[in-house]
Amino acid sequence: MIRIGANPIGWSNDDMLEIGGDIPLEQCLDEAHAAGFVGMELGNKFPRDAAKLAPILKAHGHALVSGWYSTELLVRDVDAEMKAARGHIDLLKGMGCSVMIVAETSNAIHGNRAAPLSSRPVLKRDAWAAFSGRLTEFSKRLAGEGLTAAYHHHMGTVVQSEADIDRLMATAGEALHLLLDTGHATWGGADPARLARHYKTRIAHVHTKDVREAVMWESNRNDWSFLDSVLAGVYTVPGDGLIDFVRVFRELKGYSGWVVVEAEQDPKKANPAEYAKLGYSNLARMLAEGGLA
Repeated sequence: MIRIGANPIGWSNDDMLEIGGDIPLEQCLDEAHAAGFVGMELGNKFPRDAAKLAPILKAHGHALVSGWYSTELLVRDVDAEMKAARGHIDLLKGMGCSVMIVAETSNAIHGNRAAPLSSRPVLKRDAWAAFSGRLTEFSKRLAGEGLTAAYHHHMGTVVQSEADIDRLMATAGEALHLLLDTGHATWGGADPARLARHYKTRIAHVHTKDVREAVMWESNRNDWSFLDSVLAGVYTVPGDGLIDFVRVFRELKGYSGWVVVEAEQDPKKANPAEYAKLGYSNLARMLAEGGLA
């Protein structure tokens, strides 16, 4: 079964809290529900206690989809990671989630507006085995908690390019699954349809965002930071950029789970309610055309 959810980053940005900082959580939830979404991922304005969060989401017609967790497995062991993640794990379990989004951020630069994307961290070949081994063990422990670890490849991190994704999937055990993000894949130089085809059995979560090609090329030419690129409008909702989503979805036949619109923009330039409606309607149509009802 496919359910369509949203990420609040279109209303309030988690990496730059001042972007959309004035937009109340209730407005985000109401506008997302009005657009057709039935679930929301975590954002910086969400209570981190299930007893407080559950009634808020229920009142606005949403389930909790999942939420990003920043691992630091390059600098700490799995026991320390599990201890650090305990509150997040308990929140997801308390809200009935089945997937936990994970991404290594111990040396990431996507949240630093002064850092050009060319300065993003690149792991040496001999460092992958240890990193992937820790991710695998962490994923096994999450599975023991009833959660599937879905790794979020992301611009400005150690898993950005198609080669990075391939190496991660090749070196990590089956317990680690993949979050397919169409926008990060495309900008990072990967073909999201090829990733869908190749890793279909290990894709546990899907983020859909589109890419404005002219902004992407300008960012690449001038070596902008990730955040400056976002503010310039590199990302948008599905159907408003260059990605062929139907082609991607045709490679994902049989997928069951959440498909999430996660398209960060400056809400002062891109009205969140309008883009939520556009993103939902385009995504629903393209899912149907791609064979994912």
